[in-house]
Amino acid sequence: MDAVRVALLRDVLAGTAWLDATRWFAGALRRSVDPRGGGLLLVGSAGYEPWHLAAHLDDEAARSGLPQLSPTLVRHRVRPGAPAHLAVGPARLEAVRRGETLLVVTPDEPGEHLLERVRGARRAGATVLALDGGDRDLRSLAHETLTAPGAGPAPAGVLGLDTVQHLVSAAAGETGLPGPRGRRRFRDRLSRLAEGLMIPPPSGW
Repeated sequence: MDAVRVALLRDVLAGTAWLDATRWFAGALRRSVDPRGGGLLLVGSAGYEPWHLAAHLDDEAARSGLPQLSPTLVRHRVRPGAPAHLAVGPARLEAVRRGETLLVVTPDEPGEHLLERVRGARRAGATVLALDGGDRDLRSLAHETLTAPGAGPAPAGVLGLDTVQHLVSAAAGETGLPGPRGRRRFRDRLSRLAEGLMIPPPSGW
C-alpha cells in the first residue's frame, strides 16, 4: 500500500478511534527502538510471517532517516540458501539483550514455544510490543499492545490486521507522534475500541 492509498484510508477513517490508536502504537514502537543500536526484531507465529510489515518498516526507515526502524525479520523456518535478511531463525530470540525491541505480529494464537521465547526476551530486558488478534497470554507479556481482527478478509466496517499494519508502519516514520501515555489508559482505550468495532455498521455505510 503506497503513501497515496494510506492517505485515502486515513481520510475514510477520519473521526474514528483507529487513527489515534495506530498512531499511539506507532509512537510506542518508535520510542522503544534505541537509535544507539538497540535494534528492532520482528516475529510472527509459526503460521503467520509478517514479511510485508518488515518491508514497509524498512521503507519508512529509509524515507524518514530513522534506520533504527528497519527490523530484523525472525523466521520460524529458514530455507537453505535464503538471502541474509531472510535467514534469521528463531534462535535469534534466545540472544535478545537489554535495549532491544521485540515486535510480535500474529492474528492467531502464538503457541507456547513462541510465548516462552517472548517471556525470555522480556526477562532479558527487551521491550515487547504486540500487534495481534487478542491473545491474552501474548498481551500479558507485552509492554504495549494493539488488537486487530484476523489476517483474513475482515467484516464490513472492521479493519483487518494487514490494514492496521499499513497504518502503523506509515505512522512510525512520521514526526510529531503522540507522547508517552499511561499503559492502563492506553489498554483500556484499545479494549473499548475493539468492542466497538464488533458492532455492525449502519445501513448504507
